[in-house]
Amino acid sequence: ESVTAFGHLIVDMWLGEFDCVSPEVFHSALEKRYPTFSRTTQQDAQEFLICVLNELHEAFKKVRAQLYKARCVSNAGASRGSVSETSIITELFEGQLTHNITCLKCKTTTHRPESFTVLSLPIPSKQSCSLQDCLKCFFQQDTLTWNNQIHCSCCGTKQDAAVKSTITKAPQIIIFHLKRFEWQGNGKRKLSADIHYPLSGLDLSHYGSLLFCQKAKYSLCAVVNHAGSLDNGHYTAFCKHSVTKNWYSFDDTEISKIPNSSVQTDRAYLLFY
Repeated sequence: ESVTAFGHLIVDMWLGEFDCVSPEVFHSALEKRYPTFSRTTQQDAQEFLICVLNELHEAFKKVRAQLYKARCVSNAGASRGSVSETSIITELFEGQLTHNITCLKCKTTTHRPESFTVLSLPIPSKQSCSLQDCLKCFFQQDTLTWNNQIHCSCCGTKQDAAVKSTITKAPQIIIFHLKRFEWQGNGKRKLSADIHYPLSGLDLSHYGSLLFCQKAKYSLCAVVNHAGSLDNGHYTAFCKHSVTKNWYSFDDTEISKIPNSSVQTDRAYLLFY
């Protein structure tokens, strides 16, 4: 139901018959599956995005499985292997990190792959920094000690280890979540640092494998902004029209064309490249 409502929402947006389109029907259908988002309290756009992508993936995965089974029935000679867990969502948004973990005693390295759809980046400065600074912080080598030690299969005991992550599969669309909310004492606070991000030519080759480097440059296509505090805020979006290449601001019922210079803001919370 929620995926059908999403489809109607996309059609209404692209038909261009209305000055603005309300996602109310889609939201009502989605909140049946995720009651958390039915509340009137402040909710997190990144958590909502993950739920939407998951809902779309599960639905399209089932459709693909049904089509696959139908082909097998119509073609007696078709292979009856396991149905793929892929969907249009995984094809567009899913990438892969590989965590290279090296035992600091015997120097044995193991490789652990991990799929992702959103990369949550730390913000290294409270005043001003760049997206590249956030990426460097995310991909820097870390050391696992004390309670975080690994069990080394070669040593047979728990040992300190160095961990270095790389991107080994490039998604067509990569989503960055800027971690603006952090714990301070017993509560959370919002980081209002001005993060400078490029509109085009974002180079991720420094954080990927040799195979990844060929497709490592990205252009910005959308931004989710958050204004306000943790408990009282407002979301807006900037989106680049895929045909005209013009940028637009979406603020509830107010939609307006904006210059490229206005896309850079200190309220950016989610970046879509």
